[in-house]
Amino acid sequence: MPDSLKFLVADPLPGVQTFARQLLLGHGFAADNILCCADPDTALVQGLVFKPHFLITDWFPRAALSGIQLHQRLREALPSLQLSLLSFEVTPEHRSEAETRGARFLLKKPFTAEQLRTEMNRTLEALAGKPPAAGRERAHRPATWAVRAPLPPVLIVKPGDKVRFNGDLHVAQHVVHRNGGTVVQLRGLDRFVPLDKLQPA
Repeated sequence: MPDSLKFLVADPLPGVQTFARQLLLGHGFAADNILCCADPDTALVQGLVFKPHFLITDWFPRAALSGIQLHQRLREALPSLQLSLLSFEVTPEHRSEAETRGARFLLKKPFTAEQLRTEMNRTLEALAGKPPAAGRERAHRPATWAVRAPLPPVLIVKPGDKVRFNGDLHVAQHVVHRNGGTVVQLRGLDRFVPLDKLQPA
């Protein structure tokens, strides 16, 4: 697996962007070869300049430019661009379309760190033309596939979800995605709390 591969991650959730970046860094890919965007329009503009080899994108079902369309547009300039999809809704129709588009995987949100890690491991090893890790002796695995310290699950919070903050149980009232990250207003509190300060209930 060449370390020069470039990855474009398009997802509205900062937690997903951060985890995907950490996962790829853990596989030995350079930070400069990983670009994260929060919306498909930005991903299209930056992707045409960045020229990624692999697109990991949310489905963006309500956006003017969906994740599928983002891949189509980028492939006009990058014919060999690989695709993987993330979506809160995964129907048989979604799976059929993802398969038709040649997606490496379609992962339903919310997912755990281990689920995304498993899908990415399988995908990257397939791209490298190697058999699955389970079929090889651990001692012969390349250094880029070495297991790193476990990463925390991606926390996805929606209004009405129960979360823990400073050890106390709270209910999320409003969730706001900003350029600087995601913040959550908890019921009964008059301020927003950064997502990374919360834990699952």
